[in-house]
Amino acid sequence: MGAPAKIEMRGLSIDYVNEDQGTRHQAVDGLDLDIYAHEFLCVVGPSGCGKSTLISAISGFLRPTSGTLLMDGVPIRGPGADRGVVFQEYALLPWKTVLDNVGLGLKLRGMPKAERNQTARRYLKLTNLEAAEAKYPYELSGGMKQRAAVARTLANQPQIMLMDEPFAAVDAQTRMTLQEELLRICASTKVTVLFVTHSVEEAVFLADRVAVLSPGPGRLREVLTVNIPRANRSWNQLNNDPDYVAIRDRVLALVRTH
Repeated sequence: MGAPAKIEMRGLSIDYVNEDQGTRHQAVDGLDLDIYAHEFLCVVGPSGCGKSTLISAISGFLRPTSGTLLMDGVPIRGPGADRGVVFQEYALLPWKTVLDNVGLGLKLRGMPKAERNQTARRYLKLTNLEAAEAKYPYELSGGMKQRAAVARTLANQPQIMLMDEPFAAVDAQTRMTLQEELLRICASTKVTVLFVTHSVEEAVFLADRVAVLSPGPGRLREVLTVNIPRANRSWNQLNNDPDYVAIRDRVLALVRTH
């Protein structure tokens, strides 16, 4: 893309080792892939291709077996505030209000209460949750819980947001709304996003580029660029857009071809 990679993977291989059973499972094999600053990269592939493993490695929770994994040219050695993760599970603390959940990371970093509440409210407004700040997680819909999880991640101002199937647990209509809102939020914050999903339609709707992985162990099959203007990224406009349909069908063919 003509710019230095934010995340750089070269020959990246990741194994899971069960020392009790003496077995080894290779999840990712020899992956070469870049993620550029401010881009939205989606990774798709069949179950077991290593998508979630990549999230774990980039977030610093899992060490590569071999190869290179860099952020801004520096090896990733462990978790850091420069990387925020949004999981499929909402992971909100049930005894805390939405405001306190969103400000939790800031509290752990020692930010004074008035300042962290001000920051949390800014991201609640960005995610259309300002009216829910005093509610508890049990009072929220699934879509609202996931928006709160996104707000909490963004409140920590990470350089890259790692999203692991974040909309898989919500109904289809809510999922479409969340996808549209996520694009709006990312356009406003300029955060770099790595988003993994089983849904080809979701990947092509969201992404600047789509990386397709082979069946496990995950190897890079192809990277496709989605040249659809951001202004046109709504489901009402894209469902019958010939460019969207062509890219979607190409990605689907790659995912289904073994």
